[in-house]
Amino acid sequence: MTTLLALDTATEACSVALLHDGKVTSHYEVIPRQHAQKLLPMIKQLLAESGVALNALDAIAFGRGPGAFTGVRIAIGVVQGLAFALERPVLPVSNLAALAQGALREQGVQQVAAAIDARMDEVYWGCYQATAGEMRLVGREAVLPPEQVALPAGSNGEWFGAGTGWGYAERLAVKVAASNPGALPSALDILSLATFAWARGEAIVAEQAQPVYLRDNVATPKKH
Repeated sequence: MTTLLALDTATEACSVALLHDGKVTSHYEVIPRQHAQKLLPMIKQLLAESGVALNALDAIAFGRGPGAFTGVRIAIGVVQGLAFALERPVLPVSNLAALAQGALREQGVQQVAAAIDARMDEVYWGCYQATAGEMRLVGREAVLPPEQVALPAGSNGEWFGAGTGWGYAERLAVKVAASNPGALPSALDILSLATFAWARGEAIVAEQAQPVYLRDNVATPKKH
């Protein structure tokens, strides 16, 4: 039976989740600026409580962004370190998709407009629809001013808004039936999405694990 570890540090939340013998366990804390110190101890504690050794993992999933630059880098650094040492593949998962999956899990909603506050007067934006229990992207993810966001062309029915970007609700160019602007991505939902990806054979090698910021120049070195 598949054993997967998932972790996320892309926002103020730091979380880990484990699938082992069909059972899911997780730890979730909102601890801004403490991710680097807390992530590895959280992983070790979760594995110890579940009686699972690191080398029992089949793959490691992680929130690949979009999110805070430093937070996403922390996750990728830890994932690559573990995956290289264990010679295991990795499963990158969108943090916007994780927000949508969380709304499906908690609210049962089938259409989610996920938005994360990207600072600089912009939001990370993605629209998702549920298919057989999996939130799937409709269109593309983008970073936009709140006034430029949009639902997929031809979409109908009610949409739910999830994520800190909904703190801009009055400026967002989309109206939804309800929203949760306090929602943050969780490794629990990254794990759920990674399980679908694993079943489809979408795991990649650790060297291919890359952050997704949606801003083209965020990690580009300055020219001298």
